[in-house]
Order: sequence, then C-alpha cells, then structure tokens
Amino acid sequence: MIKNYVKIAWRNLVRNKGFALTNILGLTIGMVCTIFIFLWVKDELSFDKFHTDHDNIYQVMATRDFKNNIFTDPNMVLPLAKAIEGGNPLIKRAVVTTHQESHIAQYGSIKVKKDLYQVSEQFFNIFSWKFLKGNPATAITDPKSIVITESAAKSFFGNADPINKVLKLDNSNNYKVSAVIADPPGNSTFKFDFIIPFDYTNQDIKNRMNEWYNSSHSVFVQTVPNANMAAVDKYIDQVKHQHATNDKISTYYTFPMNKWHLYSEFKDGKNVGGMIEYVRLFTIIALIILLIACVNFMNLSTARSEKRAKEVGIRKTLGSDKKQLVTQFFFESVILALIAFVLAIVVVFVTMPLFNSLVNKNLHLHIFEPAFLLGALAIIVFTGIVAGSYPALYLSSFNPVKVLKGTFAAGKAAILPRRILVVGQFVMSILLISATIIVYQQIQHIKNKSIGYNPDNLIMIPSSDNINKNYAAIKQDLFNSNMVSSVTRTSSPITEIWWKSPSPDYDGRPANADIIFSGLQTDVDFTKTMGTKVLMGRDFINTPGDSSVMLLNKAAVDAMNLKHPIGMVMRYGPRKYTVAGVIDNIVMASPFDPVDPLMVYYSPNGSSVVSVRLKNGVQPQKALSLLEGMVKKYDPQNLFEYQFVDQEFGKKFATEELISRITNIFAGLAIFICCIGLAGLASFTIEKRFREIGVRKVLGATVRQLLMLISTEFLKLVLIAFVIAVPITWYLMHNWLQKYTYHIGISIWLFGVVGALILFLTLVVVSLNTIRAALANPVKSLRVE
Repeated sequence: MIKNYVKIAWRNLVRNKGFALTNILGLTIGMVCTIFIFLWVKDELSFDKFHTDHDNIYQVMATRDFKNNIFTDPNMVLPLAKAIEGGNPLIKRAVVTTHQESHIAQYGSIKVKKDLYQVSEQFFNIFSWKFLKGNPATAITDPKSIVITESAAKSFFGNADPINKVLKLDNSNNYKVSAVIADPPGNSTFKFDFIIPFDYTNQDIKNRMNEWYNSSHSVFVQTVPNANMAAVDKYIDQVKHQHATNDKISTYYTFPMNKWHLYSEFKDGKNVGGMIEYVRLFTIIALIILLIACVNFMNLSTARSEKRAKEVGIRKTLGSDKKQLVTQFFFESVILALIAFVLAIVVVFVTMPLFNSLVNKNLHLHIFEPAFLLGALAIIVFTGIVAGSYPALYLSSFNPVKVLKGTFAAGKAAILPRRILVVGQFVMSILLISATIIVYQQIQHIKNKSIGYNPDNLIMIPSSDNINKNYAAIKQDLFNSNMVSSVTRTSSPITEIWWKSPSPDYDGRPANADIIFSGLQTDVDFTKTMGTKVLMGRDFINTPGDSSVMLLNKAAVDAMNLKHPIGMVMRYGPRKYTVAGVIDNIVMASPFDPVDPLMVYYSPNGSSVVSVRLKNGVQPQKALSLLEGMVKKYDPQNLFEYQFVDQEFGKKFATEELISRITNIFAGLAIFICCIGLAGLASFTIEKRFREIGVRKVLGATVRQLLMLISTEFLKLVLIAFVIAVPITWYLMHNWLQKYTYHIGISIWLFGVVGALILFLTLVVVSLNTIRAALANPVKSLRVE
C-alpha cells in the first residue's frame, strides 16, 4: 500500500512540474534558513556544556550598591578562593584566575603575542580540558610550568614534542612546558593559548593574598551535586565580609555556568537576560520562514483543486475512503518536503563558509549524527504534515457526484481559507521587514550619539617599560615626522574602563553619597589628542603642580551635584587633588548605557596605552610604518601592535549588528518566498480566468484594466495584512526598545514605507504574470474545445 502511495504521489508531482518546482523552491529556502538558524541556536545553547561537571560550576559575583548605580561585578579579591575552599561541605573546590591577559611568548627566533590565564591549583580539577600530553594532576604544580594549547604548540615547535621545552614570556620569565591540551572549543567561555599557575613565592602575589579590597580577579567554585545554593551564597558572602569589614556596599553570590553565556546581562543588580533573547528570536524567525513556505504549498494546492477534483471523484467512486485519500495527499507533501530537504542540505554545505563568516563562528553540519537525523526527520515530517494538512483534508472532502456531473465549484470554501493564509504570510513578512528597519535605526541612533571624543584618525599602541622610558624622544620623533598632530598616554584604552572606585571625598559631601566612579590616569594633551571638549577650566599642562590635579567629566559633576567644581579639593586615598577642569562625557564602556562619572588624574608613569592623533589627510599605512619604526627603535624586544580607535569602538555594536545582518537576510528571504507563492497563486488565478480575460479583451478592455482586475484581489489582501501587522509589530518592537537607555521612537512613516514596499512587490509579481495573459491573442482563449 505504501509503495502504491509513493508511486502515485511521484507521478502527480512529475505531471505537474511547475507546481512541484514552485513548492520545492519555497520549501528549500525555508529549510535552509531553518537549518542555519538551528545550527546557530544549538551552538549558543551548548556553551560550556563540554565541561564534565558544568551543572555544578559557578562564578562568584558581587552586586555593588552605590547611590547612583547598582551594578554586577565579576571582579574578586585574590585570597577569596582559598578562604572559601574547605570551609563548607557544599563546596568541593574553588579556583581563582586572572582575567584574560596578552603576553609576548618567545621560543628561539619565534615571537608571538598569545592570550593566557594565571590560575590557582584547582583549575584543571574543576574545568574539563582535553589533555593531549602531560598529566592534569601535575601540570601546574611547578610555578614555572606552562600548559599550552595544540595550536600554540604547533606555532612554536611544529611537529616536535613540546614537553619540557622552555618558553620565555615578556622577555623576562622562563616557563617549562608541562602539558599540551586541545584548543578550547568555539563554544567555550574561556579562550586562551597558555595556562600558567600563580607563583605564591612571588612577593607581589604574597602581598595580594592579604589584600581584601582590591578586586581584580575571577573566582569559581565547584559544588556537590544538588547543593543548596542559597546556603553557599550566604557562606561566601559571610567569608568576604569577615575579612573586609568596611565593604558595606557589596553582596556576594554565585552565578551558574549554564547561564554565563546566554544570561550575561545585568541591570540594577538583576539578571535581565542576554543572548537568550536572540536565541528565542531566531528560533521564532526560523519557524516563521518555514511556515511561510508551508503556506505557499497550501495555497497552491487548494488553488489547483479543480484539476484534482475528477481524480478524487473517480477514486471515491471506485471505493477509496477519506482516510486513504488523506494519506495519499500527505505522501505527496512529505515527498516534496523530502526533496526540498535534500536540496537544502546541499545548499547548506555549499554556503556554510559564508554563513560562518556572517556569524563569526565555525559551525559544522554532521549529517550522520543521531541528533541531526532525528532533527531532519522532525523537519521533514513537520513540514509535510503542516504543508499538506489543509490540502489533504480539503481535497478529500469533494462530493464525487457533483464532481463527475461537472457541477463542482470550489467556491468560498476554498477561497476564504486561501485568503486567510495569504494574509498570514504577509503579516509575518511585514513584521520581519519592519523589525529589521527598527533594529537598524536603533543601532544608527546609538552610533550617531555623541561619544565625547573624536575616534577618527586616532591610533592606540600598547605601552611598555621601554616605551615609557623613551616617551619624550618618541613623542618628539612623531612630531618631527609631520604626520602627527598630538600624542598622549593613558592607563587604559579610551574604548575601555579598567578601573572603578568609590567617589573621592570633598568638603560638603553628603554622608550617604556613595557614588561609583570610573578612573583614568593620563599625560598632558589628553583632551587635544582625544578630541574631547573642555567644558570648564583646563587640561593638564605638564607642570609640577599637575601631579595633584584632577579632571572630572560632566556626569561626575552632575552626580555629585557640584555647582562650582573648579578649584574644589578632592580627597582620594591618602592624596588630595584640585579640580582643574570639567570635560564632556566620554563613552568608554557600552554606548547603550549612561556614561559613568569619571575622574582623570595626571600620572604620566601609569601608562598602558599611547594614543596618537594623525593629521588630516595622512595615509594610515604611512603612519603605521612610522609607528612600527618607532617601536623597533626604542623597544626592539617588543612586537608592534596597534588599534584604530574607530574600529575598536565599532566592536561595541558587534552583537546588535550581527542581529541586524541576520534579520536583514532572513526578512529578505521571507519576502522572496512570499513572492514565489504569490506568483504561483497569480498564475493559477489567471489560468482559471483565461477565457474571461479573452472575452474582456474582445469587448474592449485595455491591458491596464485587466491588470487592475487581477491585482485588486491581491492588493486587498496585502492591505488587510498591513492593518493586522502594524499594531503587532509596534507592540513587540516597543517592548524590545525599552531595554535600551537611549532609544528611538517608532515612526508611523516607517510602516507607511514598508506597506508601500509590500504593495509594490505584490503589484510587480502579479503584473508580470497577468501581462502574459493580457497580451495573448484572445482567439486562443475563446476557442471552444
């Protein structure tokens, strides 16, 4: 029986090639989008799952409650891990690490900058990394040992055995390779080339192990299964406050590994989501696109129902029951879905490099994995059933007597559902297009917002001891080149905040005025080099008195409610500073959040970055060649590195721009699938009314009048879809925009433009199909069989 169903279904598809190809094209595009999105979603959901005990691994976090800001902070003190380990039966292990650091590694003549973490002894007991060489139990017991990744081993040693080879870091410290591990996978929170242990014999480490207020490390704990995490949080909070009795603003707690990637955003101390929002969004988009393709199948199947009517009538007369007919039509839709899926797999393999480039991932399609085979079966069956459900039930319901007498007519029973499906298609398409435009407008709105400095023609190079020692000579050489207009050096890049602290004290400060500040140390010409506006007072001018001078930004003045800040004395730690100037707000952190209050010190020796402002018209490549020569001249042991500030600032929009690009592509494909279905539907409509068009032409109807006759029905459906889609889109996108502090308003004109675009596309698609019939010789259509 099944063989017979398949044979008949195949014959019907071959006999109706145009119908089959139209549906296969739409379903293939829908399935390609679905596969790509599900691959991306699977990768996002799998982050850190490769760690054996990932369900019981947590990061220690803190909520810092300042009066102007409540924020979540992952930075912890160095001794916290040792203090909490072993003191509570719910905690098996604890580890402390630095944040990711970049260091220059050298072996012989090979010198490369690599990323590493310094870690405490429990690192390889908590996290599961695949060891290729060496023993996890002894890999970091020696403070001068180093664990390297497979790719790092190849870059330094080729195919030679790296164990016991010596790498030099930063031209000073030698480390012996103790183990080689596989590269961290793409779905890992930790990205590194090297792991080195803390050297507790080092005097600086010894000092920091007794420091309970300088938070600059990460702490992770591994608990027993099904631990009472409220009790664990309470214990960690008590331990920290026992050692730091003056820490009145912080509450410490644990954050589970399975939320690190997807739920990484916090606001006012509460977790508000993160990438999980986009995972849900793209899952919905994948289903929408697949449903649009399925709706095409339904529409085209019911549109050609009269062609199948006699077949149904004869089958029923010969004894076929409704169940057999439904099964037959379902087999046709499943076969179409299967063909489309095979073609989709081919397209996915061919276009996978482009998609990986788009989403900045290294995704792979493993077609023989059980999970993929089950997913493939689910997609094919889902598509086949959804696409074939209405046609199967509708076609199998025909009355055989009416069909065979020739009195059967589809009527409203077929037309109304078909119109509803077309409206549904366009509602989803209008929603996707409108959402895409709003996302783009929001990104441009934030990009065009003043950031307080000029990122163009500004280059940053990392500082070093030699560069700081020879800074005056370097600066003079740069000026002599006639390519540079200004130079300064700072403790952090202008695009990042490395230092946060409570506000300085001052006369008249309210007792409860706990305000969180960002901090920056800088040299002279700070505002000139950065292009920052001085609102009041002056910049640093390289006088001995500037060592006790401070600049505040406008946000700091507002937060402290200062009326006349110039000349005020600020007490910070053991030192006093006089406010010499007020500068405009500088966007150093997220451009989507309010600017932090900022205090800027004159401290030429605390430099990590040298910033160089090029003169207008200077070619960047010539400037880079100049800067590289300077580094090689004054710091020959170092590698030349640079960053264009405008490019670094642009990276802050990476996630939003990725979402925008993906939604652009999928919205375009959704419209394309709609147009395919619309073209097919228009073609069947015209075919059905071919004789009517011939009669109208004989009676004097023009091509324009015939176009309006056929197009009006479809344009009405688009207008209905527009009326339904606008309020839905406005509601959803309005809620999405509320997550941003600075956001656009949704203009009614946007919907007008989208509506006009959809109407235009509808008119074009229908017209291209109608013109052929309108220009045909009416003699052909009026000839009687």
